[in-house]
Amino acid sequence: MRAFRLPLMLLVLGSVALAPVGVHAAPAGTPLPSGWLTRLVGLLPQPGQSAQLMDWQPSRLIVTLTARVAETGGDREALRTIMSKFQRGEKLAYDPRLGISRAEFDSYVLFEPSLVPSNKRVKLPVTREGNRLRFGDVAGLAGVLRGLEIDLLTGELRAPEGFSGKPQAFVADNGQERALDVQSGFEWNLRGNNPYTQNGINLIVQLVALKGGQIVLSVSRFSMMNGRTSDGRVIVQYVR
Repeated sequence: MRAFRLPLMLLVLGSVALAPVGVHAAPAGTPLPSGWLTRLVGLLPQPGQSAQLMDWQPSRLIVTLTARVAETGGDREALRTIMSKFQRGEKLAYDPRLGISRAEFDSYVLFEPSLVPSNKRVKLPVTREGNRLRFGDVAGLAGVLRGLEIDLLTGELRAPEGFSGKPQAFVADNGQERALDVQSGFEWNLRGNNPYTQNGINLIVQLVALKGGQIVLSVSRFSMMNGRTSDGRVIVQYVR
């Protein structure tokens, strides 16, 4: 959720993209299907929605390869490069400096990470005023959702940093996202800055329905407000 891109998102967090002053959204992605707005509204959390905080559980690649390379005396820089690519969802290539065979390396990369509960639950701070759904903040969310608004008539997402954008259809395009059994979903991608207000944003919001009936909301956000920056990521799962 490309928040999972971890951007899921992604995602993902990094420097605020330089862009002309004003309101900006990501380039148009996959066209939205017929009836998309009704589907989107049906996936959004309700006020006071109980949700489970989620984390990505390291795959066998993370747990076993790291120990194996240390055991064989493999090159640590080569390992760091592999892990960085893995976390970005990029295709991994064998590096003999790891000190293991190609066959052993291939056996590790077959295993994808999984999204697992963190054993913490929250009541999502969601309020609805007219046709707008607004997110607040509670302990455990670290302010990542605070101030985000979704127009229930247009699907437009607005952020307090002064930027907004329309949703696009969610398409899994890395290992983490493909590991989820996604039935359908949406994504918002906002990037921009305003040098006059010293506000900027790099935001990826993913809202997806899994085939088991659960809904996952993933938000990765780098924010600059009046020159002060913050960043974070939250993944929650709930059932409507």
